[in-house]
Formats: sequence, structure tokens, C-alpha cells
Amino acid sequence: MLRGLYDWTMRLAAHRRAPWALGGVSFVESSVFPVPPDVLLIPMVLAERAKAWFYAALCTLTSVLGGLAGYLIGLFLFDTVGRPILELYGYTAQFEEFAGRYNEWGAWIVLMAGITPFPYKVITIASGMTRLDLAVFLLASLVARGARFFLVAALLYAFGPPIRDFIERRLGLVTALGFVLLIGGFLAVRLLR
Repeated sequence: MLRGLYDWTMRLAAHRRAPWALGGVSFVESSVFPVPPDVLLIPMVLAERAKAWFYAALCTLTSVLGGLAGYLIGLFLFDTVGRPILELYGYTAQFEEFAGRYNEWGAWIVLMAGITPFPYKVITIASGMTRLDLAVFLLASLVARGARFFLVAALLYAFGPPIRDFIERRLGLVTALGFVLLIGGFLAVRLLR
């Protein structure tokens, strides 16, 4: 069953419409969606290594555009849309805590959140709500998201065949490890609140 699911995922990753899905997920992840685009980027680069740089650029561009959407949510719709999104992810208290000092460190915050697994959508909304300089926000987002996605693409481009071979030979182990990391990530976020 796992092998069939893996083969199906790799076939979809090589589909001619896969870039549209990647761009869509990358866009909405930056403003409202909880699933990072890496879940599509990784199999797509493994399926077609020659397109690694295109996929990284697509992720970067659509993520920054999605970040701009998050910024606009924070700027114009914070009370009606932004606050409920922050409440959904349980970040309201943390948001209120750092909002006052946000603009002082805004560029660094955007850079760090754009590279790390921290929910980037929280930062995009916060940037708009606190009216962080738009040029600073866009530049920091472009640098951070580009660094993240191009690093993933570069590693998969350079080490793709051994990584794909490892995944295919140890699919059960990789799947179990993925679930452990996913559950561990949710638990870590809960404990850090």
C-alpha cells in the first residue's frame, strides 16, 4: 500500500499541472494554509531534478506574493480576518506580546520566520497589522523564502538520486519518521505556547 501511494505521489509530482499546485500551495501557505510547500517541492524535484531551480523560483515568487496577501490581511482585515486566523493557530497571546516591538526588529523577524519552520503566515499578518515598511517586508521575504526553497532544491539536485534511492528502499522507515516529526512538531508548538 505504501509503495503504491509513493509511486502515485511521484507520478503526480511529474505531472504537467504539478507546478500550478506547487504555486497555489506556496501562495496560500504564506497567508492562511498550514501545510508548507516543501511537501510538494521535494517530490517534484526528486521526480524532475532538471527543473529544481524553476520549482525553487516558483515557490519563492508565489510565497512572497502569498506573504503580501497576508500583509494585506493584517493591514486591512486584521480584526475581521487576521485575528481569527491567529486564534485558529493559537498565536493570539504571542502576537499581542511582540506587536509593540515588532517594527524595531521587523526585517530580522521576517528573515528568520521565512527560513525556519515557524508559521510564516503569522509574520506576514503581523507585518501588515504593525505596518512594517512594505519594501523592508518584501525584500526580507524574498531573501528568506528564496534562501529556504533554493537550499532545498540545491540539496535535492546535488543528492537527489541517493535520497530517492534511500526513500524507495526504506519507505516504511521514512514514513514512520515523517509521522514522528509531524506529531513532534505539533507537540513542540503546543508546548512553546
